[in-house]
Amino acid sequence: MGLLEQYGSDAVRYWASSARLGLDAAFEETQIKIGRRLAIKVLNASKFALSMGIPWDADEATVAAAPAPCLDASVVSEPIDRAVLAALADVVDVATAAFEDFGHARALEVTESFFWTFCDDYIELVKDRANDFDGSHDDAAVHSARATLAIAVDTFVRLLAPFLPFATEEVWSWYRTGSVHRAAWPQSDGLREASAGADAELVARAGAALAALRKVKSEAKTSQKTPILSVGLAVAADRPEYAQAIEAVRADLTEAAKVTGPFTVEQTAPAADSTEGASPVTVTAAELGEAPAKKK
Repeated sequence: MGLLEQYGSDAVRYWASSARLGLDAAFEETQIKIGRRLAIKVLNASKFALSMGIPWDADEATVAAAPAPCLDASVVSEPIDRAVLAALADVVDVATAAFEDFGHARALEVTESFFWTFCDDYIELVKDRANDFDGSHDDAAVHSARATLAIAVDTFVRLLAPFLPFATEEVWSWYRTGSVHRAAWPQSDGLREASAGADAELVARAGAALAALRKVKSEAKTSQKTPILSVGLAVAADRPEYAQAIEAVRADLTEAAKVTGPFTVEQTAPAADSTEGASPVTVTAAELGEAPAKKK
């Protein structure tokens, strides 16, 4: 009871669900903490993704008048948005096959892995376009991002419902009636049709570029909201797909990293001391502006 009271039922269930059939499962409180973190992230990320276009300080009347999330995949048009749907389709197929083979731990593993990529990379890349508070974005591109965010949340809560029943039920109640536990299991067919020809790896590659730009600010010990006045990126010559990914998401990447000036990309030979696992995208030069004043 102490563990349930401290971490919540979803967190304890997450630990139990991580155990693979046929193998001994050691008790790990650390794993329960990870489950709690995941449950909280499902709540927070879903709330953020479903509230695009609504100011954070909006009153209850404004929130109540906001349109329902768009779940129509036919409006998804931007390369990075279509890439998310393609990657989601792969996750749905793997998770479904795992469940059919009684591999619930594998289903959780593949879903959780892409969920964090979705949160850390995709949401950060498109949140400015999806919010469009200044009205500077193309309407079709805005609707594309908002629909992708909603479809992703709608897919993730169903995929994670067997593992985090309470957090996913809460999210479901925000925009749908009934229970997520009575809802149909997600299907990949519609996702694949809407993302035909899209590269599912685009999200991770764009995320590598965003991480490289963020690293510059982290190392300078400045806010991520600090503008980058100019920047140069280098992509290993043997990884041209990363250069292509950067060009495909240049507009979103520029906004997400707050790049206000020249933004160049060049391909270079892999460094002689490069190690396995090193990022294929590095910053060769960057000039930072003044960090924005902190709000009281």
